[in-house]
Amino acid sequence: MKEELLVTARGNELIDPSLHIWTWEVAMYLFLGGLTAGVMVFAALMTVLNKDEEAPFAAKRLALLAPLVLSAGMTTLFLDLEHKLFVYRFYTSFQITSPMSWGAWILVVIYPISIMQILSTFRSGYGFFAGFADRMTIGREILDFCERYRRQIAMVAIPFATALGIYTGILLSAFGARPFWNSGVLGPLFLVSGMSTAAALVALIARHHSEKALFTRIDLGLIVVEIALVALFLINLATGTGQQIDALQSVLGGPYTLVFWVLFVGIGLLIPLLLETLEITGVSKKLAMLAPILVLFGGYALRQIMLDAGQESSWTHYDTQYNSELLERLHEENP
Repeated sequence: MKEELLVTARGNELIDPSLHIWTWEVAMYLFLGGLTAGVMVFAALMTVLNKDEEAPFAAKRLALLAPLVLSAGMTTLFLDLEHKLFVYRFYTSFQITSPMSWGAWILVVIYPISIMQILSTFRSGYGFFAGFADRMTIGREILDFCERYRRQIAMVAIPFATALGIYTGILLSAFGARPFWNSGVLGPLFLVSGMSTAAALVALIARHHSEKALFTRIDLGLIVVEIALVALFLINLATGTGQQIDALQSVLGGPYTLVFWVLFVGIGLLIPLLLETLEITGVSKKLAMLAPILVLFGGYALRQIMLDAGQESSWTHYDTQYNSELLERLHEENP
């Protein structure tokens, strides 16, 4: 009896009655990290496929967004840290079984690669600013080097950016104690979602109609893949353990049902799918600018919902897990 009281009368405000440690800062970091991965992959693919004429913004200017977006994401992650001065400890060792350790070191590699991507097209994409670099010998040599090896830099960027995109999902799925996250589909889902948001961003801000049309078609395909992965994720939980089935109920009649199906699936996936289909087929282009905005919204909604629903799921279910009366009794019996 005492053992039950010790277990069920726990009173930690951070974990009872449900886990509330990661908030919007982490969700924003996961969103911006996935967006960065998509930006780097598309900038690299346009180079490898020689699409400078068809997609001038993506091929020559898009790469500049990668370190900016990633830095914004790292800022929100830093805000979430409880002991901010100890962040350097991530880089005093490498733990091969730790997703956070992998993520920390991937970020170290991503920054120089993304900067080299920018420099490889700096003259053609940002000629005014490149002029200042060309005035210095070392600046001119660096730009020459990056331009000379532009294709090789792009080929290196693709696998590392892909790793970054998958990592944002693995960071959650590796937490076996949270059954809602414990799915191998989460990594590919977050990668495809990040690619979709990046394609939507290009379609939103590119100036050339042909480039907008190209990335609208790409985003349309990615949304279809993302819907399939969402279905696989739900099936994976529905055919899993009893705890995973219970966790799934949070979006099938539970507290996150409305936000999952309306905000994410409906507004973030199905409506953009319809709008982009109408735009591509030429039926209607009046709401063309709305689709990429909704895709970006859906990308963030996915991470926030996954984060919140996952933290409330658990492998243990005690009806009296957080009971102030039991806690008082425990203190009375053990003064």
